[in-house]
Amino acid sequence: MTVVTPAVLTGPRHTPVPPRMTHLEALEAEAAHVFREVAGEFDRSTLLFSGGKDSIVMLHVALKAFAPAPLPFSLLHVDTGHNFPEVIAYRDRVVERHGLHLDVASVQSYIDDGRLRERPDGTRNPLQTVPLLDAVRAGRFGAVFGGGRRDEEKARAKERVFSLRDEFGGWDPRRQRPELWQLYNGHHQPGEHVRVFPLSNWTELDVWQYIEREDIELPEIYFAHRRRVFRRDGMWLASGAWGGPRDGESLCERQIRYRTVGDMSCTGAVDSSASTVGAVIAEIAASRVTERGASRADDRLSEAAMEDRKREGYF
Repeated sequence: MTVVTPAVLTGPRHTPVPPRMTHLEALEAEAAHVFREVAGEFDRSTLLFSGGKDSIVMLHVALKAFAPAPLPFSLLHVDTGHNFPEVIAYRDRVVERHGLHLDVASVQSYIDDGRLRERPDGTRNPLQTVPLLDAVRAGRFGAVFGGGRRDEEKARAKERVFSLRDEFGGWDPRRQRPELWQLYNGHHQPGEHVRVFPLSNWTELDVWQYIEREDIELPEIYFAHRRRVFRRDGMWLASGAWGGPRDGESLCERQIRYRTVGDMSCTGAVDSSASTVGAVIAEIAASRVTERGASRADDRLSEAAMEDRKREGYF
């Protein structure tokens, strides 16, 4: 005898009601759809993978979207040369574990041969644009996946999922296309390309809840640990070859963690005792400051710092 659960029936003829997706399942399905759409529309694409949490989640969804087939695109990392060693080690482990192809565009090599000059403030984040655009042209990539999310920063909130870039990599909000009913237009002229953001509608909290659900490994610096840091502009920065600390800035040991990772010169840590994913989720849920607002010095250069960099070709 078959037992029918009343919860799945509706109406006089008992039409089955499909089970509802959870919030995370809907976000994952949307991101997987974006990956498959790009695979169908573009001949060559690449995924920006730095070893940061957003690129980790993005790669995880992509691997699930095409399983059991291999990824139909490569990975690309624009390495500033001032990245956290733990993150670079993690990046290399993941690439080896999954047998992926990784291209590395090195800012240091551009400085060494004179194509770029070191900035007086020591930060290399703004120097990533030229190596990135050169790598896109060399790889003939029509689409480049990035882990940007709309909740991170007001300029990123203006982005479409498919963000058209001109022949110089520049972003013009007036040229962005409507994306009604999840229909994405990847058409572009020769020399142009499209930046694609599968995690656009995710929040920082969504990312961490998904990490918990999928049991995804992260670099250890995302969790509370003791590190020697110094104070600058209201943030705890780690010392390194990039030039910190300066005169008058003293090192001290604190228990901290990183909400976001990037160039060591502009990525600040936050005081934290959160040593597990669950503790991090609780901490984020109580926070009233975005991760970039709390820990990225490069976003404080001006009121429109991120938008200015995007117009120049930055992500």
